[in-house]
Amino acid sequence: MPKNKNVTGAEAAASAATTLISKETGAASKTAAASALSQTNSKGETGAVAATAASKVLRDGRTSKASKSAAASALAQAPYRKK
Repeated sequence: MPKNKNVTGAEAAASAATTLISKETGAASKTAAASALSQTNSKGETGAVAATAASKVLRDGRTSKASKSAAASALAQAPYRKK
């Protein structure tokens, strides 16, 4: 199975930083943002816990645009799954 080689772009990294700084952001958003930010210049993949948190963030209607951007970036870097 090929490894996911996506990296976090500049705009998503800025959104992740905004999410991490915010005092109003929940734990799931911060987990997803931290995962996305940690992969700015690396070829790492998002772990299962961070991918689950990112999925929750994307499904939550109360989440900010910055948090959703960071979560989407983290989820895009999750390992490929067999179908």
